[in-house]
Amino acid sequence: MLKGNFPIERFNAQRTPFYYYDLKLLRRTLDTVCECSAIVPKAHVHYAVKANFNPRILKEIAARGLGADCVSGGEIKASVEAGFQPSDIVYAGVGKSDWEIEYALEIGICRFNVESAAELLVINDIAGRMGKTAPISLRVNPDIGAHTHANITTGLAENKFGINYEQLEDVLRLAISLEHIKFEGLHFHIGSQILDMMDFVALCNRVNTLTSDLRKKGLPVGDINVGGGLGINYQHPNHLDIADFKAYFTTFRKHLRLPEGTPIHFELGRSIVAPCGSLISKVLYVKKGTTRQFAIIDASMTELIRPALYKAYHRIENISSDETEEVYDIVGPVCESSDVFLKGTSIDRCHRGDLIAIRSAGAYGESMSSGYNCRPLPPSVFSE
Repeated sequence: MLKGNFPIERFNAQRTPFYYYDLKLLRRTLDTVCECSAIVPKAHVHYAVKANFNPRILKEIAARGLGADCVSGGEIKASVEAGFQPSDIVYAGVGKSDWEIEYALEIGICRFNVESAAELLVINDIAGRMGKTAPISLRVNPDIGAHTHANITTGLAENKFGINYEQLEDVLRLAISLEHIKFEGLHFHIGSQILDMMDFVALCNRVNTLTSDLRKKGLPVGDINVGGGLGINYQHPNHLDIADFKAYFTTFRKHLRLPEGTPIHFELGRSIVAPCGSLISKVLYVKKGTTRQFAIIDASMTELIRPALYKAYHRIENISSDETEEVYDIVGPVCESSDVFLKGTSIDRCHRGDLIAIRSAGAYGESMSSGYNCRPLPPSVFSE
């Protein structure tokens, strides 16, 4: 089994579980993002902070000049503290509280991505009280089903996100009529972990049709934010360690039909940080059941909830052993039947104390960890 390259001796001296981040891979990924985004004229890439808000990771990304895509006041604060410019921060989310709106207005963020008429009116009122004008985009629900897990599909009419296609014109007319609102553009996002470029082609076609219809009615369109959603290859992290950013940006360059000079915003998270992170754990016990063999490790769903929440696959490697492979259920110690990382997987024979690497865990791993069962939050270790 081909495995990742890890500093085993250093890991042996570290209490497990912990997250390990390969900063060289993160930097190579950012190089690729910057190079490939240039395929799209007037492209602006914002990092989706929800994927991983580790301060060191945020600082690395901010230093490369990317903007930030935030969904809470806490994420906005973390972004500013890491070095992101407020003028490069976009703020989405269906439920923005008053203090979050006030804070975003006070520091002068780039854009509110507004998801309902009710939210629009609240932002207008708060901006008026503060003597400010709020720059906004309207998030459109394009009713497009992406080929991904149901829990991370966000562009269907049945989802809670965005303004329905049929209601957009009325909400847009409301936005341009409000005294303390400055309409800047339209925002879309159809889901996450998308590998089929035809899903993005479908989004482009919907954007083209919608913007053309609005212009024919004499309504403004402004710039376009297509969201994010680009997925990674979880099966082969050692062969395909950087997402296909070239295909992603080329798809939008080829299929979007917008007036020349229209700024286009992208919100990428998973594809930037997932490959560089691994959850490192140790084998506590090997348990032989009647029909199955279990490798019980000291990491659990509290450190990485994706397998329990989404049935998500992560490649798992025994980085201490080169013995013959055996079949195991890799499970954690938490008192939940769903605390399972992978069933029936073949890895090198396990022994108590072996180091286990759960790969491609840099996104929605540490950021979604919890203290369930009074377990401490996992620390982070960096390659340098």
